Amino acid sequence: MANKKTIFIAFAIEDEKQRDLLKGQSLNTKTSFEYIDMSVKEAYNIEWKKRVRTRIRRSDGVIVLVSKNSLDSRGQKWEIECAKDEGKRILGIWVYKSDRTNIVGVNTKVWTWANITDFIDNI
Repeated sequence: MANKKTIFIAFAIEDEKQRDLLKGQSLNTKTSFEYIDMSVKEAYNIEWKKRVRTRIRRSDGVIVLVSKNSLDSRGQKWEIECAKDEGKRILGIWVYKSDRTNIVGVNTKVWTWANITDFIDNI
């Protein structure tokens, strides 16, 4: 197996359960990647931003969990902008079947294992 890829997950805190499902899905399959995220419930201060930027720089790509909650999530918006600044490949995944929110500049697809592994395999 090749070196494990590191994927940063950007999500709104309200979608934390969907983040847990994504991580759990990867644990139940043979994967060549690991997920990291920087979820916090407190304010997004300078130190948090520095740590996030470091983690994103070390990541091979970023998966954005997209929902209506994304539109008001300052932390998630900042993580997406940071990923763009760092030149990381980004994939948006809709986390709810009935929610097709769009985030400008993020190519978003339906949550399927094939879409996720195709993205990861091609970075």
